[in-house]
Amino acid sequence: MPHVSDKPLASDDFLWSLNEEPHRTRRLAIMKAHPEVRKLMGHEPLTKYVAAGVVFLQLMVALALTFLGVHPLDWRFILTAYLLGGIANQNLFLAIHEITHNLAFKSIAANRLLAILVNLPVGVPFAMTFKPYHIEHHKHLGEDGIDTDMPTRLELMVLNNVLGKAFFATFQLFFYAIRPGFVRVQKLTAWHMLNICIQLLFDFMICYLCGSPVPLYYFLMSSFFAGSLHPIAGHFIAEHYMFSNIEQETWSYYGPLNIFTYNVGYHNEHHDFPSVPWTRLPALRKLAPEFYDVLPSHSSWTMVILAFIFSNHSGMNMRVKRQPRFKKLQEPSIEDAPNYTGWEVRT
Repeated sequence: MPHVSDKPLASDDFLWSLNEEPHRTRRLAIMKAHPEVRKLMGHEPLTKYVAAGVVFLQLMVALALTFLGVHPLDWRFILTAYLLGGIANQNLFLAIHEITHNLAFKSIAANRLLAILVNLPVGVPFAMTFKPYHIEHHKHLGEDGIDTDMPTRLELMVLNNVLGKAFFATFQLFFYAIRPGFVRVQKLTAWHMLNICIQLLFDFMICYLCGSPVPLYYFLMSSFFAGSLHPIAGHFIAEHYMFSNIEQETWSYYGPLNIFTYNVGYHNEHHDFPSVPWTRLPALRKLAPEFYDVLPSHSSWTMVILAFIFSNHSGMNMRVKRQPRFKKLQEPSIEDAPNYTGWEVRT
C-alpha cells in the first residue's frame, strides 16, 4: 500500500526514495500468485490496423481543410485541430508508445518501420528518439539523471507555482522534447536518420502536392493540442505525479478516455508488465485484483490537470526520485535494448 504523508512534502525538493521502484517487486509477486499471467504477454496484431486508420483519418482531415480553404487561424480550423486532431495525434503518440515495446509485430525492424510511418501526421520526427528514453524510463524509473520523464531541478525552482504549473501543462510536449538534451544526450543511429528523412520528405511532399502548408499546420496544431490543456493530455501528469500527499509514484486511470489512448490509463499494470499489450491490460487488472484494486487511482484526467495546477497537494516537486543504481551508463541509444518488452523477470 502507498504511504500517506502526515505533512505536506517540501515544495523545494522532490521525494527522494531509498527503496527499489515498486514495479519489479509487484511483477514478481503477481507472477508467483498468478503464473498464468504469461498468457497475456505477446504482440497485438490489432495495433497496426488501429494506428493505420488514425493516420488515414488525419490525412483526410488535413486535405479536407486545405481544399475547403479554411484558414489555420479560422475558429473552425482551430476547433477541429483541438477536438479531433488532439485526440487523433495523442492516439498516434500512444500507438508509437505501444510499438516502442515491440508489441505490434514480432520483428524488431517491422515495429520500428511502423513507428516511423505512424509518426507522419505528428509533423515532427520523434519515434526513434522516443524509444531509448522510454525504455530507460521503465528500467530506471525515477533515477536522477537517467529517467528523462522526471522534471529537472531548474523546472522545479521556476515552475512550482500556479502560473508556472499552468505554463508547464500548456507546453508539456516542449519540455519532453527539450529536457532530454540537457539531461542525457542520445546517440544517433541510422534509424534516427531514417525517421528524420522520411518525416521531412513527407512534410515537404504533402505541402507541395497541396500547394499550401495548411496540412502541415493542421498536423502541428493537432500535436500541440494533444500535449496541452486537453483532457486527453492529462495522462502525462496523471501517470507519475503524486497527489494529496499519497506517496505513490505510478497512478492508473480506468475511465472512458482509455478508448482513445491504447489503455495507457492502466499505467501500474503497464509498468508491471510492459510485455502485455493494450488490449489485455484490463484482463491483467482483473486477473490480479488483490494487487491493483487496493491502489489509489484517478477518475478524471481533466481533474488531474486542474488539481496539478491549482492545488497545493500536487506540483513539480511531487515526483519520487532515487539515486542511479549504476554510476556509469552509456549514452542512450536505440540499439541499447532493441527487443525490450519487459518480459524478463529476474529473481
